[in-house]
Amino acid sequence: MMRTELLVLALSESFSATWADLGAWLGAEVRRVTDEAGLVASRAFALIVSAGGEEAEAIDRLPKLLALPDLPPLAVVGSETHHRIGVRVVQSGARDYLALPGDYDVLRGWLEECQRLAQARAPAGPADGAFDFSGIVGSSGELKAALDRAARVIPRADATVLITGETGTGKELLAEAIHVNSPRAGGPFIAINCAAIPASLLEAELFGFEAGAFTDARAAKPGLFEAADGGTLFLDEIGDLPVELQAKVLRVLEERTVRRLGSVRTVELDVRIVAATHARLDEAVQRGTFRQDLFYRLHVVPIELPPLRERTGDIILLAEHFLRELARRHGMRLPRLNERVRSALLAHTWPGNIRELRNVIERALLLGDGGLHVDDLFMRPSRAHAGGEDRLPFPATLGEISTAAVRMAMAATAGNKKAAADLLGISRTRLYRLLDTDTPA
Repeated sequence: MMRTELLVLALSESFSATWADLGAWLGAEVRRVTDEAGLVASRAFALIVSAGGEEAEAIDRLPKLLALPDLPPLAVVGSETHHRIGVRVVQSGARDYLALPGDYDVLRGWLEECQRLAQARAPAGPADGAFDFSGIVGSSGELKAALDRAARVIPRADATVLITGETGTGKELLAEAIHVNSPRAGGPFIAINCAAIPASLLEAELFGFEAGAFTDARAAKPGLFEAADGGTLFLDEIGDLPVELQAKVLRVLEERTVRRLGSVRTVELDVRIVAATHARLDEAVQRGTFRQDLFYRLHVVPIELPPLRERTGDIILLAEHFLRELARRHGMRLPRLNERVRSALLAHTWPGNIRELRNVIERALLLGDGGLHVDDLFMRPSRAHAGGEDRLPFPATLGEISTAAVRMAMAATAGNKKAAADLLGISRTRLYRLLDTDTPA
């Protein structure tokens, strides 16, 4: 259900007119309640605890509030400006503490982001909203297409799924979403990275072993196939599975049984397999490094997650999401993404995808002085656009260099003229002149 409501828990009569103004600006209904009972089954995209003069009571009530189910993002708004109040509020679990009137613009930006996130997180599967993909942030068509395919396979509890995509695109996050929305949600979700464990140990991890099966095997131990019984086993980086183990994994998939090392007894399994890889398995089959029969067995329902460079509309949305999450985790006040930072984020091609973006935001937050600055991002320069020229012409006239720089900036910002102008450090007026002519104005 789309959340269109701004929920206000009023501990005092302060700021009543403010909520009405913000609701009108957001195009959202404002629902004002005075106790926790009014917070149940809310359609709200955000919850404000209005505590002007009652900041101590708000802090005392936060643990009870945060224990309520399906609670939207929560912030406390008061009038006390001492930083200790803000620290106590955040440490108690709220997203932020904002003091009016000084933080009015920050509050408005926070509410706008919450509303945008609620819209972006609307399930992209069945029209009745049966599945919850709220942990996957984004609204691009490419992402929604992947989630739509995931939604189609979720009810089929035994269907094998293969998630492909570059490193850092969120493959494990999608695997978890498939599990928690499926009929297997009550069972375990077990994940293993096939590339992170030496081949000599991986077999024992997957299949388990009996006492005495090998040196140091003093007691029997079930493998991860058994541990995931009734739930989902996520085999990450399946393309790195050693060839000698591929036949054994194929047998488990086909027979739904497993045999521990050193045992003559087979154990029946009830488990869904979700595999993931950043590699092209079809090419690995051609090279002879991956079994063709295993490839076909895994490739029942393929889902490809797009790289971040193909989701430019989600970059700022994700950056704001990580900024809020990390500021809360580190007990820091929430800085705003200024235009220069936004432009720099849009100009980057993100070879490390979402994982790189999260790390960049966390580094900038921790190294900053309370604000967020371009210099704190420490991003390596990347190609202006995939497959295109990434260097300015030289030797060349000043006009040719200026024109090439403008075209590269436009490509890097997906045609966003304001972002391109900010990236170049010039006004939009001058950018327009450079776009219209082959010589600088």
